[in-house]
Amino acid sequence: MAEKGLGAHLGGHLRENGMLVALVAIVFFFTVIVRVMIDVDFLSAQNITNLFLQNSYVIIMALGMLLVIVSGHIDLSVGSVAAFTGAIAAALTVKAGLPVWVVIPVTLLAGAAIGAAQGYWVAFWRIPSFIVTLAGMLVFRGLTLWLLGGQNIGPFPKAFQSMSNGFVPDLFGDWDQALLGMDRLNGTAVLVVVIAAAVLIWLGLRAQKRDVEFGIAPEPPALFWARNLVVSAALIFVGWKLAQFRGLPNVLVILVVLTVLYAFFTENTTAGRRIYATGGNEKAAKLSGIRTNRLVFWCFVNMGALAALAGMIVTARLNSATPKAGVGFELDVIAAVFIGGASMAGGTGRIVGVVVGALIMGVMNNGMSILGIGIDYQQVIKGLVLLAAVAFDVYNKNK
Repeated sequence: MAEKGLGAHLGGHLRENGMLVALVAIVFFFTVIVRVMIDVDFLSAQNITNLFLQNSYVIIMALGMLLVIVSGHIDLSVGSVAAFTGAIAAALTVKAGLPVWVVIPVTLLAGAAIGAAQGYWVAFWRIPSFIVTLAGMLVFRGLTLWLLGGQNIGPFPKAFQSMSNGFVPDLFGDWDQALLGMDRLNGTAVLVVVIAAAVLIWLGLRAQKRDVEFGIAPEPPALFWARNLVVSAALIFVGWKLAQFRGLPNVLVILVVLTVLYAFFTENTTAGRRIYATGGNEKAAKLSGIRTNRLVFWCFVNMGALAALAGMIVTARLNSATPKAGVGFELDVIAAVFIGGASMAGGTGRIVGVVVGALIMGVMNNGMSILGIGIDYQQVIKGLVLLAAVAFDVYNKNK
């Protein structure tokens, strides 16, 4: 098949390319405005680290929320489930004294069981997911208050805290610092991001080759190299900054692993494609032999497990399980998914887009907080951004 022109390709991929450009523009805006107004480096190593630590729960839950929304449903209970599973982890760790290697899988299983309970009513009883998960939001918020007795539980052992606050140790010791002549540098972080950038370009070239083999018009070379070089440069820059602080946060490693796994699942497996088919047209999917109810059920099970993981990470970061944890989480998570390109009608959305959407929300939150913008104005701005993203999606479809 003939190669598409640059304009035609951009027009056909306006949403995904537009979100990436928007992220770069927002980062550039806050970098300049923060420097001018309060003389602070927005892209300092410490602030980049805080950006990942503060928004890790959004990205983790957004990965699961994408599958739920793509299948044609929604989950309003994720904030309450995260709080409840965080309380379970606190009870097991602080009160029962169980080791971390026992607490983590038990808590994940508890989250999966909660997702299964909600998914059962949605998938097999056909009760609208909005109603089921709205009820779940209230139920698990109440159970959190009951389990914690209205009080905070903590502190946690260092092993549990390291889920959120820990960093990957430098495997090279002082050798890399002596070689580069810097007093403080984590060589492992530099090496990992350079390898990641190289792998990213290799995967892109491999995908283009596969498209050609299947007769799909490949991405124009100019756009392919421009996008990949910008993304690779950004990765290396972030890695270099992190290497000058404390290295790679453990939670960043978790995010990268989950993103790669879910991207592979959604784009390269039969089950992933069937989820998209279910959300695109459930009746047609059923006639094709797809067991749509089972797929929807497992999407909610997966969402519950990821909410439990996010709940443990938030609890570890706060070093305390609190009854108010998770309040408003569902709004940030759903907003990240829609900003990242998912459709309200289901059947559309990509993992990479969701990560970009979550980063857009995180950068906005971080930048506005540094500038001292009140939470009232922050909520207004985020609401307008969400509305603009959904309106843009509707406009593209109508066009």
